[in-house]
Amino acid sequence: MSAKAELNDNRFDVIKWVVVALIVSVGVFGDSYFSAEPVLYRAIALVVLGLVAGFVALQTSKGKAFWSLLKEARIEIRKVVWPTRQETTQTTMIVVAVVLVMALILWGLDSLLGWIVSQFIG
Repeated sequence: MSAKAELNDNRFDVIKWVVVALIVSVGVFGDSYFSAEPVLYRAIALVVLGLVAGFVALQTSKGKAFWSLLKEARIEIRKVVWPTRQETTQTTMIVVAVVLVMALILWGLDSLLGWIVSQFIG
């Protein structure tokens, strides 16, 4: 892409972000202005305005980069080897056992130190 075309895109990006800010502002103002209307109607209007604002934001260079990041993250999530139910259960039991052992050790140390301090005070 040429430098001139990139400069025009950046100029239009600012305009697009202003449009997004205006759409969000209209949503916030409209929600408070129409507070007497049922919540369902206001929620539908806010969802529609949010979708329109999101669509406009995705047309910017930052929006395109964000969409690309989301697609790449989805691809990476598919590569993850998730643990089986048995592995998850075993790992959870190990964690619970270690927590219980550490709790008993800390309780014992607390009791011992409390007894030692009470011997010096009393």
